[in-house]
Amino acid sequence: MRKPFVAGNWKMHGSKASILNLVTGLNSMAGELDGVDVAVCPPSLYIDFTKRTLSTPAIVIGAQNMAEEPYQGAFTGEGSAVMLKDLGCDYVILGHSERRAIYGETDSEIANKVQVALKSGITPILCVGETLDERESGVMESVISAQLDAVLDVVGIAAFNFVVIAYEPVWAIGTGVTASPAQAQEVHAFIRGKLAKLDASVAEKVVIQYGGSVKPGNAKELFGQPDIDGGLIGGASLDADDFIAICKAAGV
Repeated sequence: MRKPFVAGNWKMHGSKASILNLVTGLNSMAGELDGVDVAVCPPSLYIDFTKRTLSTPAIVIGAQNMAEEPYQGAFTGEGSAVMLKDLGCDYVILGHSERRAIYGETDSEIANKVQVALKSGITPILCVGETLDERESGVMESVISAQLDAVLDVVGIAAFNFVVIAYEPVWAIGTGVTASPAQAQEVHAFIRGKLAKLDASVAEKVVIQYGGSVKPGNAKELFGQPDIDGGLIGGASLDADDFIAICKAAGV
């Protein structure tokens, strides 16, 4: 039985004052988080502050990105997996569509980052997903397969015992448009089926989150689908009440 997992991606939002307010709310409601794993992923500048502000073991810390280079070196502006581990990060989001589209990250670079994260003891949240044009032109499955295959070629199927997958249709991220539960389930089932062709046991255990305009009002129906194991939450994770409501929906 897979345990649901909900992670909040705060993206480039926050200040010390707003994070203190948000985390105070999360701390006060953390006792309601039964049956679900929960993480928050603040901007890198606020990882340590958020970690120190959280007073509950029910919520852990993740990062939003990391360098391909695992240790230290002359890489101005980058942060390594070892540094994230030193700050207490348990997870790192890799391959988010914003990193792919805005910063030009390739499938190969993302695969290398997944390998580095695993070797450093950090669980990757590997994001995959298609654009609206790709969905409408009928290449959704081939796009997602290519994103997964790049990682599989580097780390192998067994490594997915230690990887979380987040399916995020690009057309639903930050748009207010949500994939229907049936649409989301179809893709989640495709992903799990693809992995099952390589190792059925790994495929059955891998947690596959959904991300894309998840809100308290639609979370329960989305998370009720058989292959959807929680969510990677953007805007709604910046409101403590909304985020906890979404987490509770996953744990039902």
